[in-house]
Amino acid sequence: MASRESTVTLDDLRAAQRRVAGVAVRTPLLPCPWADADRPLYLKPENLQPIGAFKIRGAINKIAALPEEERARGVVTHSSGNHAQAVAYAARRYGVPATVVVPHGTPPLKVAATQAFGAEIEF
Repeated sequence: MASRESTVTLDDLRAAQRRVAGVAVRTPLLPCPWADADRPLYLKPENLQPIGAFKIRGAINKIAALPEEERARGVVTHSSGNHAQAVAYAARRYGVPATVVVPHGTPPLKVAATQAFGAEIEF
């Protein structure tokens, strides 16, 4: 298998930030009350995102960056958790068909949450 090296540039990060802006919540940094005063710790409450997890950032960034012809073909992923919901949410936002392959035994609540965002589920 051929190796694919890539370097993420500052311009790449700025482009991703623009794609995610307005979709993902800009979550605050909160001081951790139980951290050592000499070593402050800050928490980023990603549970404030529309799907309750940070995974939405990557899903939005990827789907928003897809050319129209690729969006028209749809997206497929394999997950039974937050990534599944993130991809389903992002796909719905951009009008992209999404299929999520989930393992047998996935909790029905997880399947229902992913379907609620419009994804087709395959076991």
